[in-house]
Amino acid sequence: MSATAAVRVAERVKPTVDTERGHRIRLRLLYVLAVVTNLAIFVYGFDYYKLSAMDRPFSPKHHMLRPSGPIGLYLGFMGVALFIGIFLYPIRKHWAWLGQIGKTRHWLDIHVLMGLTAPFIIAFHSTLKFRGIAGMAFWIMFAVSASGVVGRYLYAQIPRRVTTVELSMKELQELQESLSRELATQRLLPEADLKDLLRMPNAQQVARLPIPIALIYMMILDVVRMFGVARLRRHALSVGEYLTTLFGFFPTQHRELEKAIHAAAEEAALSKRLLFLSRSQKVFHLWHVVHKPFSYAFAVLALLHIGLQFVLGYF
Repeated sequence: MSATAAVRVAERVKPTVDTERGHRIRLRLLYVLAVVTNLAIFVYGFDYYKLSAMDRPFSPKHHMLRPSGPIGLYLGFMGVALFIGIFLYPIRKHWAWLGQIGKTRHWLDIHVLMGLTAPFIIAFHSTLKFRGIAGMAFWIMFAVSASGVVGRYLYAQIPRRVTTVELSMKELQELQESLSRELATQRLLPEADLKDLLRMPNAQQVARLPIPIALIYMMILDVVRMFGVARLRRHALSVGEYLTTLFGFFPTQHRELEKAIHAAAEEAALSKRLLFLSRSQKVFHLWHVVHKPFSYAFAVLALLHIGLQFVLGYF
């Protein structure tokens, strides 16, 4: 392995830096905030939302929750803010000064978070009644959010360096060799279970799979890997640790064991990504063709809806 390649491999193998850990913690807190906010709105307005359109004006919550009411308007403003935030990510690619702020992966994570949160906020703003332009905009946005989840998954399947530049096939193979050598030196993991974890489908079989089936197959392999890692971990657990690690699905306090398990999981994940790399790249490019038009259509309808509300005097 060349010196340059060795450095690149080391960058991929070394533990995540503190800044990445901080980002993950902030992201999880934001997800918790989004879930709690939506749940609170749903619980508060449940008895109102389940009423028919004719009965709602007689509800004591109608003044607050209707689209033009105090809470309804606040939710509409939140929807607009999320709408603006969602489009900052693609705009960032064209504005140099914005592209220098933060990391692309961090922007993408926030982009996905806002894309998942916005449909719920807008649904509550419309009191779960989807009619007219607002209804069309909502369903298009729902399609954008659903496709965004798929896109984020595909993005993660294409290995990149910290700079988000895709690794070459040669670099990926060198990384796999490095992980294989690391696994060969360990004596903590049962060989039979390790082989099960690393077992992959035949490359010719994968090449013949239709793209939708290949995508589903990739997801199934990810789920199977989770259970395979838990099975590896359970061999070293005491009775008490079965509960604290949720039967091996959460890390233990054994550093050497977790290091070996991490290497095995990385090797299995990388083998899958290498096997499906060409399919992932192809689907990712096709995904852009679908995702962008839906996003632009939603933007046009959302702006039209907001403009009409100003004209009709709801603000």
